[in-house]
Amino acid sequence: MRQHLVAAGVAAALGFVAQAAWADDATTVGGRMYADFSNISQDKNGNTTDADGTGFDVKRFYIIIDHKFDDIWSADITTDFNYVSNDSETQLFVKKAYVQAKLDDYFIARGGSSDMPWIPFVESWYGYRYIDPTVTDRLKFANSADWGLHAFSVTNGMFNYAASVVNGGGYKNPSRSSGMDFEGRVGFQPIEGLMLAGGWYNGDRGSDIESAPSKHDAQRWDAMIAWKSGPFRVGGEYFSADNWNQVTKVPKDTSDGWSVWGSWAFTPEWGVFARYDDVKLSKDIDPTAKDQYYNAGIEWNVRKGIRLAGVWKHEQAKSSPLNTDGNPVFQKIKTDEIGIYTEVNF
Repeated sequence: MRQHLVAAGVAAALGFVAQAAWADDATTVGGRMYADFSNISQDKNGNTTDADGTGFDVKRFYIIIDHKFDDIWSADITTDFNYVSNDSETQLFVKKAYVQAKLDDYFIARGGSSDMPWIPFVESWYGYRYIDPTVTDRLKFANSADWGLHAFSVTNGMFNYAASVVNGGGYKNPSRSSGMDFEGRVGFQPIEGLMLAGGWYNGDRGSDIESAPSKHDAQRWDAMIAWKSGPFRVGGEYFSADNWNQVTKVPKDTSDGWSVWGSWAFTPEWGVFARYDDVKLSKDIDPTAKDQYYNAGIEWNVRKGIRLAGVWKHEQAKSSPLNTDGNPVFQKIKTDEIGIYTEVNF
């Protein structure tokens, strides 16, 4: 019931602001959709899983409302939706909702749910979020947005930075814990088109509560080198995480991984792209837990605001979770997907 009321309240707010947009040039309304029509072939230990099949999927549909009060103050609300299997309904929720003060190109402050320093920054250099999230987002080693206080600079100069003090549970979980988490990023662009960046995260991920105190802080270190010039993009990302999934558990654990990507737009309308990820998910508790992923495709820029791509993906995940007797059971999940992906901006 509470989720339905929240969805109704957001819908009402959207209607009110949309009406205001007709009379107020300072308010803009837009949207973004990621969708695909694809065939998935998946097996677990050689047996076909329920994920196997063909279908159409809208992975994301954002409604984005921005309002500019003056040259300093502005506000944004961005909604998203997801499918909740336990009640078989698609539900609307807020991804971003913040007030912004731009005091200078090197000091822009936001309060509310906003972009975190790392994931959106890497996405801007990768350029193919609509095919799949970047590696830390895809495997849930980072949040793309969270509730808290955020400060950052523009990213088109020689130096850039971003810092966020947040609740730690991500934009879907605004609840508080005993402390707040920190994520930061610094970037250096020695020549136009070449970006070197590093990041750091520390906190309890919103899990340190009185009835179940945390055992460890989660930490993550990030690095990226990327280059884009004209029709070319090339880049790589590396991360190392301590206790990311062990905040409330006694055993310690570490994870790390890397991702490389490249693309070439050989005409204004057509281009090709590819990416490879390799991640060790649990180096201490389950050293067999690994994930390898790659994709490749050809893209057609249909017109401004519409991109289509023919894509092939492959993922292989291995792990040895403990069964009810406490003995490890090796699992291997292999997934192949081929289909048409699209991004629509309006």
